[in-house]
Amino acid sequence: MSTAPSPALTLRDGGQADLGEVMTSMIEAFAPEFGEAWTAAQCGGILPLPGVRLILAKLGTTPAGFALARVIAGEAELLLLGVRPRFRRGGIGGALLVATVAYAREAGADHIHLEMRDGNPALSLYRTAGFVQIGRRPRYYRGTDGRLIDALTLSLRLVGAHG
Repeated sequence: MSTAPSPALTLRDGGQADLGEVMTSMIEAFAPEFGEAWTAAQCGGILPLPGVRLILAKLGTTPAGFALARVIAGEAELLLLGVRPRFRRGGIGGALLVATVAYAREAGADHIHLEMRDGNPALSLYRTAGFVQIGRRPRYYRGTDGRLIDALTLSLRLVGAHG
């Protein structure tokens, strides 16, 4: 019995024409009970702004995930990173994060920041990459059940850091 090789992971820059693909990944990647997913209008609205970059991940021709980031005045922010559940734990999130950090460095950012819901399992990905918690916003997110959840602010120093 032979096994077909897994499709290769590819990353590429995205734009307005890719919003359908982004939304496919977004809807699957972000649990609806937390209300964290952005709408297509929100994503489309930020894409034309200076310093914004959308990175798409595909396995073969299948959308697997995406990252959305921006760099402004020497600071970078990872706005969204999502991997479709069936593709998790395969290195896609890490590849998107590495590409986003590389973009931030190339764009001259000193740090890259992100904010996430406390309890989000992606925290381990960010900690492994060297992000440290620098803040907490109590009761920042509201779940669809009305429950309030803290937001964690994480940062990675890029200047003088290697990797």
